[in-house]
Amino acid sequence: MNTDKIYAESIAKEYAPKDNSKIVALRKLDAKAKMPATVFTYTFGILSTLIAGLGMSLSMQVIGGTLPLTVLGLVLGIVGFTCTAVNYPIYKKMLEKGKQKYAFEIVELAREISEEK
Repeated sequence: MNTDKIYAESIAKEYAPKDNSKIVALRKLDAKAKMPATVFTYTFGILSTLIAGLGMSLSMQVIGGTLPLTVLGLVLGIVGFTCTAVNYPIYKKMLEKGKQKYAFEIVELAREISEEK
């Protein structure tokens, strides 16, 4: 098996014009099903991490330095880490709902494509 040949063919497929609009439609439907969950997960994860980081900075007295800010830092850290911990289960549920929403259309389109070949 010539791996260079396989690699060259895979790259050529990427740049070859896509005549089959059903495959393009299938990819768009797949992306439409997954995009909301992905966007939410990245946004929620970044915000959760920033909150946890702020809480750690306050609790270690890098910022502030008074007792009330240290307690606030502990609370923010716990909230941030809790949100980070629940991010993945929320993603899984949102992804499942998105897949269920577009499942019929994707399966039908995939069936049509597979029957053509």
